[in-house]
Amino acid sequence: MKLGTGLFTGQRRPDDDREMAALYDELRTVTREAEAAGLDSAWVSEHHFAEDGYLSGTMPTLGAMAADTEEIEIGSCVALGPLYDPIHLAEDAATVDLLSDGRLTLGLAIGSNPDEFDVFGVPREERAERLADLVSFLDGAWSAGELEYNSSFHDIPTDVSITPKPTGDSVPIMLGGAAKPAVRRAARTAEGWCAPSSLPVAGVRKRVEDIRRVRDEEGIDGEFTVYVLQHGWVGDSREDAWETMRDGYFYIQRRYEEIFSGESVEDLDDERKQELKEQAIFGTPEQVTAELESYRDALGDDIHFIFRTAHPGVGTDAMVECVRRLGEEVAPQFR
Repeated sequence: MKLGTGLFTGQRRPDDDREMAALYDELRTVTREAEAAGLDSAWVSEHHFAEDGYLSGTMPTLGAMAADTEEIEIGSCVALGPLYDPIHLAEDAATVDLLSDGRLTLGLAIGSNPDEFDVFGVPREERAERLADLVSFLDGAWSAGELEYNSSFHDIPTDVSITPKPTGDSVPIMLGGAAKPAVRRAARTAEGWCAPSSLPVAGVRKRVEDIRRVRDEEGIDGEFTVYVLQHGWVGDSREDAWETMRDGYFYIQRRYEEIFSGESVEDLDDERKQELKEQAIFGTPEQVTAELESYRDALGDDIHFIFRTAHPGVGTDAMVECVRRLGEEVAPQFR
C-alpha cells in the first residue's frame, strides 16, 4: 500500500495572521519533507474566489512542487475539469509532467459550487458531460501527432497538434466522485479513482468491486489505481493528535459545506462534528497504522492512501513533524 499526504489548499484561517506567501512556502516545505520522509505522493486541491485564499492555481503550484522534489508522485485531488480550457490544461499538465520527469497524476472531478460555474460561464448542468469530453480531449491531445478528436463543447480543429507531449504515452488521469456514474466513468475512461473522505471502508470496497467488475466485463486493460482520501494526524497520543488537528479540520469541513452548497454556514452542529471525528484517523503511529490496516484488509495491498494532514492553521512546524512521523513510523509498516 502506498501512502501520500496533502491536500495542500493554501487556505488562511481567520485566526492565522500570516501572509499568503508564507502559506505557499509552507506548502513547498511540507512537500519537501514528505519526500525526505519517504512518502509516496503529495497533492493539491482546487477552488476559486474563496475569501480564505483556497488554492486556485493547481498547475503552477504543481510545477513548483516538481522543482522541489525528485521522486515523489505529485497531483491534483482534484482539479475542477469542466472549468478548464482544454488546450491550456493539456499544455500545462504536459509541461508539469516533463518538469517532474513523469511524476504527475492529474486528478479531475465535475465540481459543484454554483458560484464557480456562474463566474466561469459554464452551465452547471453540463458538468458531467464536459468532464467526459475533457478526458477524451486530453487523450487525443497527448497522443502522437494531431488531435483527431472533435470536442462537443469547444470549437477546436481536429488537425492541430498540441504540444508539448508528456514524458510517457500520457499523463495518468484519476477521477473523483462517489456516485455510481462517476465511479463507472473512472473505471472506463481513467487510470485511477479517488474515494472521497466521506465514504466508510465498506462504501469504498463496494465501489472498488464495481470498478473491477466493469473493467473485467468490458475487457479494459491497463493499470488502474484506487486512491483513498481521509483526514488524519499522527501525534504522541490520540488526545494530542485530535487536539492538534481539530480546529483546522472543522474549519475546512465547514468551508466545504459552503463551497458545495454555495450558501453561508455559520458553524457545524455537534452531531456533524462527532460524525467527522469518527471518520478521521488520528493517534499514535501505532494507532494510525492499525486503522490504515483496516483499509488494506478490505481493499487489498494495491491501493494508494492519501492521508490528509494539511489542516489550515495548524502551523508549518507541526505539519512537518506529523508528515515526518507518517513517513518514518507508519509508512514502513505497509512495505
